[in-house]
Amino acid sequence: MPTTKPERMPATIWALPPLLVLGLLFLYPLALVVQESLAPGAYSDVFASVAFRDALVTTVWLAVAATVGCLVLGFVLALIVAFVPFPGGRAVTKFIDVFLSFPSFLITLALLFLYGTVGMANGVWTDLTGAPDGTGPFQFLTTPWGVLLAEITYFTPFVMRPLLAAFSQLETAQLEVASSLGARPLRIVRQVILPEALPALAAGGSLVLVMCLNEFGIVLFTGAKGVTTLPMLVYSKAILESDYSAACVVAVVNVAISVGLYTLYRGVSRRVGA
Repeated sequence: MPTTKPERMPATIWALPPLLVLGLLFLYPLALVVQESLAPGAYSDVFASVAFRDALVTTVWLAVAATVGCLVLGFVLALIVAFVPFPGGRAVTKFIDVFLSFPSFLITLALLFLYGTVGMANGVWTDLTGAPDGTGPFQFLTTPWGVLLAEITYFTPFVMRPLLAAFSQLETAQLEVASSLGARPLRIVRQVILPEALPALAAGGSLVLVMCLNEFGIVLFTGAKGVTTLPMLVYSKAILESDYSAACVVAVVNVAISVGLYTLYRGVSRRVGA
C-alpha cells in the first residue's frame, strides 16, 4: 500500500507563538502609551512647555557629547589593549566583557564614593586642609558634567568591545609592512588601523548614542537635580505629577528619536560594510 507523507504545518503557524508573545509584552503596552498620548491637546501642551524643550536639548547634547567622548576614549584604550603588549592585557580584555554586564547605577555609585560631596577625594582634601566636611573642591557630580563623566565611564566599553573584535581581525602583516616603510605610529593608526575600525566605530557609537538617549539610572543616581532628560521628564510627569498623558507624549517622542537614530545607523552601517 502506498504510504502517505505526513502533512507539514504551515510556517505561519510556527510564527504565531512568538508574534503573540511580542504583541502581548511589547506591542500592546506600546499601543496603550500611544493611545494615551493622543488625549486632546496633549501634544500641543507638551511641545509648548519650556520643560520639554529644555529636556530635549539636554538629552541630545548629553547623548552626543557622551558618544563623542566614548568614541575617542574607547578608540585610544582599544589601541593600547590590542597593540601595546603589557602584563595583564588579556585580563583587561576579559574584564571589559564583564563590565558590559554591570548596571549603570553601580558605576554612578562608585563615582559618588570617589568624587561625591562626602566622597574619598573631598575627604582627603578636608583632612589635609582642616576644612569642614562637604566643602571640598569636587562638587561636579551633581552637574551636567558629572552626568557626562558617568556616561562616558559606563559606555566606553560598549565602544571598545567591537573595536577589539575588529582589531583581532586585522592582519599584522599590514602593520609590519607600513612600519618597515618608515611610517610613524600615528600615520599607521590614521591610514591602516582607522579605516579598518570605521565599521566597528559606527556600530559602537550608534549603540552608545541610542543608550544615552534613553539613560535614566545615571541621571537619577548622580542626584543632578538641574539635569532633566526626556526619561527623567517621563518619570516626573508620570510618578510625581500623575500627568500620564504628558508622560506618554514624552515617551513617544523619545521612542521616535531612538527608532529614527537606529534606522539611520542601519543605513550608515550598510554603506560602511558593518
